[in-house]
Amino acid sequence: MDQADIPALLSRLASDEDAARKMAVFKLQSSINDPAFADVFISSGGLVVLRRLIMATGGNTLAYSLQSLTRLLEVDMGWGIFEGAAAGDLVERVVELIVTNPLVNILRGATAILVALVGHSQSNARGGGGGGGASAASRTPGTFGFRALKPAVAVYPQFFELVIQQLQSADHALCANALMLINALIRDAVSNDGVAAVALSKGTGVGEEWSKFIKKLQDLGLIKAVHNLMQSSSLQDLAHPLLEFQSLTKVLLRKWREVRVDLERPEHRRALKGLHLASAPDRRHVNGTAQAAAAAAEESEAGKKGSRRHNPEKWRRLGFETESPAMEFEVAGFLGMMDLTDYVRKNEDGFQKLLLEQSAKPLRERCPVARASLAVTMILYDHFDVDKSDLEDVRGHQTLDAAKANDRLFRPLLLQWSRLHTAGLQAFFRMWKATGAERDDFDKAAELVRILIEQVVGQASRSKDVLEVEDDLQEYDAGRLRELQMDLLELTFEDQWGPHLYHVREELKHEALQFVKEQRIRCLLEGSWFTKPVSQNHSRQDSYAARRRLYQPWRFARLSHNRRYLHYADFPEKTSQDPSLETLTEKVDLSTISSVVSNVSAPSEETESQSQSTSTTASTLNNNNTNNNNTPAQPAKPTTKITIYSFVEDGAAAGAGASSSGGPSPIVGKQDSAGSGEHKEQPILTLFPLNHSLASEWLDGLLMLLNQAPITSETNKLVTLVSDYGLKIRLLNVRVEAMHSGPEPGAGTVPSREGLDEDYFYEI
Repeated sequence: MDQADIPALLSRLASDEDAARKMAVFKLQSSINDPAFADVFISSGGLVVLRRLIMATGGNTLAYSLQSLTRLLEVDMGWGIFEGAAAGDLVERVVELIVTNPLVNILRGATAILVALVGHSQSNARGGGGGGGASAASRTPGTFGFRALKPAVAVYPQFFELVIQQLQSADHALCANALMLINALIRDAVSNDGVAAVALSKGTGVGEEWSKFIKKLQDLGLIKAVHNLMQSSSLQDLAHPLLEFQSLTKVLLRKWREVRVDLERPEHRRALKGLHLASAPDRRHVNGTAQAAAAAAEESEAGKKGSRRHNPEKWRRLGFETESPAMEFEVAGFLGMMDLTDYVRKNEDGFQKLLLEQSAKPLRERCPVARASLAVTMILYDHFDVDKSDLEDVRGHQTLDAAKANDRLFRPLLLQWSRLHTAGLQAFFRMWKATGAERDDFDKAAELVRILIEQVVGQASRSKDVLEVEDDLQEYDAGRLRELQMDLLELTFEDQWGPHLYHVREELKHEALQFVKEQRIRCLLEGSWFTKPVSQNHSRQDSYAARRRLYQPWRFARLSHNRRYLHYADFPEKTSQDPSLETLTEKVDLSTISSVVSNVSAPSEETESQSQSTSTTASTLNNNNTNNNNTPAQPAKPTTKITIYSFVEDGAAAGAGASSSGGPSPIVGKQDSAGSGEHKEQPILTLFPLNHSLASEWLDGLLMLLNQAPITSETNKLVTLVSDYGLKIRLLNVRVEAMHSGPEPGAGTVPSREGLDEDYFYEI
């Protein structure tokens, strides 16, 4: 619309005909956000006309008028409408519309105007243009911010309740405006330190009256409503006000922590007194000591005489370290006291039972309840990065993919602070009991709870219900948590001491390899039984005596004490006592071995089943060596085979025990001492292990004897296991402070030789 048409527009706005006014204000709302147009409109007396429309009209005309004022305020002009003697009536009219009017289009405009009105007090420092000669310096003090709403809220005390109800509206724009209004009210209350709370409390508004205002909003269901919005699917329309509310929640937590606990303040003194009374101090906490019994008797005697004797463990029995509890809130501040009193108030019976259970234990084994509560408060404080502002997230929200941004930016569990603190504290008690912790282990137990919260709360999705999170905190296995702690500790040391940790790992891996090599070789020194499948030409023999003489189904092998020869012999049956080295008539010189061939691989379910079947068959054969046909008992056919090769002259026979059955197998170990031109590689010994573990021991044992690396997965897993345990043991011997604090001052600097001469000596 052209600026020249403004006089005619104002004439139609002032018309007595509703249709003319409606059409004029409809055109006004689309043009008034132009600063040049708005300046002429204001200078022409348009604010007076616009105010009259808001005060006297209804329906769409009122909705368009509210929208016009909203757009005018968005360009930071027209603030003069809220100044002067009649400003209070206009604000009361807008508040009345929110309380009494059911139309969504009117509620949207009225709420948006109050958002601008309350939020303007925080932008006065910018000297925002009021338009029409209304400067920031000439405005009446207290016109903006919550002070402007205070008289109207006194007339309509249900105002806050109805605004919070708008958070459940199906209209996203109205819902967003209502949340922005709440954000502006909270920001104004915190920044003005209690000004907003005057309307809701009969106090003077001095000190932390802002906290009463926040509590009033929370009692009206604010937290639940916003939490539901954060978990809903309409986040894109409400992203900015929700992120601002999340940021303001952190501001409130910071302010509560910054409030020092002072016993001179009545509310702080009442909170501590409530803790003491909730602990049932009249009950005698018997700890089994004569000294405690004597103290109780003295106090009882003093009570009969009409005097009250101070309990020497009044606060320490609640879990404080000293009898001056106010000093122990130095780190957590009033936030820590709020969390502790809230837990005790909601779990009074459990709190008393817990104190009774702890009093029956020795002092060093008692879980300090109060100290644990303060620790959980600070764990949550650090987990949610309360000291970090979310403004960067608000600015960068539009640049991110919506689905990814929602789970990363929105943290609805932050709004469930009290419930998370209670669940975390109960988890602390459970970890204390499960780990058998004592007073000196308090920091270790707290670290476990910190990891638990990082694992459960930190990995919870945006839509996960808080009940599920509470259950996870109570049911998370302590053993799994310890394993996770070790993994995190290793990763942390990896970041801090990467090169050093690499060398330690290599050293431990070498030590583990030597350890496993010795274990495998000792298995060879001990000796083992192997099967020996029947040969086809043996099965063609007619007589049992011939079979008995030619086919012996068991083979026993053992490494000599000097580790130079592998002795073996065949037997018709497996004896209960292993044969001695002298009875083993055959032997293989290890220096002549050229390669070791095997089909050993990772055991499958079928292999394991066959191994168990083989073991069962072997056990049966110990007692039943023949069957009903008087034939020699035969063990089940094994699935693994180890063949030892050696270089022999062409035409020479293969060594005893060689078997050609089963087809060729991959060469896994080979000696390079023989020339391939004059010698031919021939099998000299074949072993059929009864199970996969025995095959792994003998195959890798033989390879290690030949100074080659093990190849089976079972041996490699054992090497990794031993080296990992060694690393974790070394890490546990290092203090956490040594990792995070860095080198000591002056460490690594080369000392100056200034003033030194050559008169020195070495003390040996």
